[in-house]
Amino acid sequence: MSMPPQPPQQPYPNQPQPPYGQQPPQAAPGPYGSPYPPQQPYPAQPGAQQPYPAWGTPPMGPPPKKRRVGLIIGIVAGVVVAVVAVLVVLGMVAESGFPEAEHKLTLPQTLLDGKYQLSKDLSGSEGKKIESEADGAWDAKDTHGVVGSYGLGGDENKGTLVVSGMYGRFKNTDAARKNMMKGAAEGASAKVAVPPKDFDLDVTVSCEVLTQDQLGTKITLPMCAWADDNTGATVAEVTTEGVTQDPSEVDLEALAKQTLKVRSEAVKPIG
Repeated sequence: MSMPPQPPQQPYPNQPQPPYGQQPPQAAPGPYGSPYPPQQPYPAQPGAQQPYPAWGTPPMGPPPKKRRVGLIIGIVAGVVVAVVAVLVVLGMVAESGFPEAEHKLTLPQTLLDGKYQLSKDLSGSEGKKIESEADGAWDAKDTHGVVGSYGLGGDENKGTLVVSGMYGRFKNTDAARKNMMKGAAEGASAKVAVPPKDFDLDVTVSCEVLTQDQLGTKITLPMCAWADDNTGATVAEVTTEGVTQDPSEVDLEALAKQTLKVRSEAVKPIG
């Protein structure tokens, strides 16, 4: 006896088919929310297919809470008040404790009892750079840059003495002197061969020896500096004999005394 034909099985049992023309209902959210991304990280391009998230992508959390406007205003105001207070204190410090302007740095026609003669007054060019650097410094006021080169017997080919400094009203003279030594050592291709040493004379004079490569030759550059209430300068001397001298053989104490001599001749009373 033959069995009557069985009706075809549905792909999924008990799954009702929607009427013609209607879309099937959306799937229920999975364990991480909707299986479709709530929003792309970038705007969709026309005609581009919407990407689906990788399995296990965590849901986007709620947007962060915004701070109250009044709270932000209070924070900003507090910061501004604190900054202004610091500026006021610095201004008070900057305006107090400056010495009187009594002396100035000059470039006399000769130095070291006539041994060197003035060749170039560079105060209008290199001196202006010094003034620009010092402008606005909290521990310097009324600054004037002074730079000059002197030739040995009037001939710079035999030897050169360079005075580079400024005059005005200065505080922290020890720091200024050390900075002059440090600045000289940071010149192009310069290296410290003998570190700075202080000599307590009428004022403290610091001296060091640098080396520098010039046209494939290493030259020796001894240099000293002083700084007082009104003046400060570096003094460098280069001679045909000393340019090839071993840095360790440079007599720094004699160089410091010579620098003190330059100071006594170049520093003049104001007025």
